[in-house]
Amino acid sequence: MRLLPLLLIGLSSGVALAQASVQPFMVGSRGFATLQEAVNAIGDGEGTIRIAPGTYRECAVQGAGRIAYVATEPGKVIFTRIACEGKAALVLRGRGAQVQGIVFSHIEVGDGNGAGIRIEKGPLSVSNAMFLDSQSGILSAEDPNGTVTVDHSTFSGLGHDPTGNGAHGIYMGRYKSLRVTACRFERGQGGHYVKTRAPYVEILDSSFDDSHGHMSNYMIDLSNGAKGRIAGNEFVFGRDKDNHSTLITVAPEGAKNDSSGLVVENNRARLAPGVDFKPVFVGNWSGEPLVIRGNILGAGITPTARRF
Repeated sequence: MRLLPLLLIGLSSGVALAQASVQPFMVGSRGFATLQEAVNAIGDGEGTIRIAPGTYRECAVQGAGRIAYVATEPGKVIFTRIACEGKAALVLRGRGAQVQGIVFSHIEVGDGNGAGIRIEKGPLSVSNAMFLDSQSGILSAEDPNGTVTVDHSTFSGLGHDPTGNGAHGIYMGRYKSLRVTACRFERGQGGHYVKTRAPYVEILDSSFDDSHGHMSNYMIDLSNGAKGRIAGNEFVFGRDKDNHSTLITVAPEGAKNDSSGLVVENNRARLAPGVDFKPVFVGNWSGEPLVIRGNILGAGITPTARRF
């Protein structure tokens, strides 16, 4: 007979699967029953919250300090189905944050912008994280001095927004910069895989697999243009597209940032089997000269087109 796992129901911490004998959130030698209690204990200081394996139906708001949120076993800490302030599992507006090894899943809110992480102020570093089957993965407000880096993380099944306003895998507002390295984007359910208004971007050595996407849009959308580099990435353009014109866009919503010299190099792109669209690899609305070189494009993909 198959044995079903025992669920611990009704714990005040909101923990669905975790050891009841040990506090799941540790700051140094101090244990806390909820993530918010651990965040409050650090306050305006600096600290690391070590999180025990488990599935947690809770969220937290960081209003101050510098905090690292670290899974003691990467991939085995899951925050699911709960968003603080109608925004995200983690709402961050302190002096800085790091997120390591955490899984965020099924985060949805009424306005369609539910996210694993909502970054509103300060720098953010994310590594070895997963963002699954939610409206958005990482969503930002505006902080012209803030930087966001995302490394070795997965964004899968994102973009579903019942309001029709648009959710995305990563959506950066007017932050100073966005750096994405060695990440995987797949199975988009609407919106863009990466959408950013930051004036400087680096998107490197990542994969964008749209072969099982549904009503997805651009792979990379530099909404207002940007300097920087898009290099070493792999793109697979799927069949089920809301917009099948372009893979990478530069300033389609107005050239508010300088894009001169933006480098798009050494990427690979191809059409998924059965795709009969003929998209453009880089669509340039900025009016600025770009550096596009060394890309290997499959049949049916036009290297670049200047848009007006």
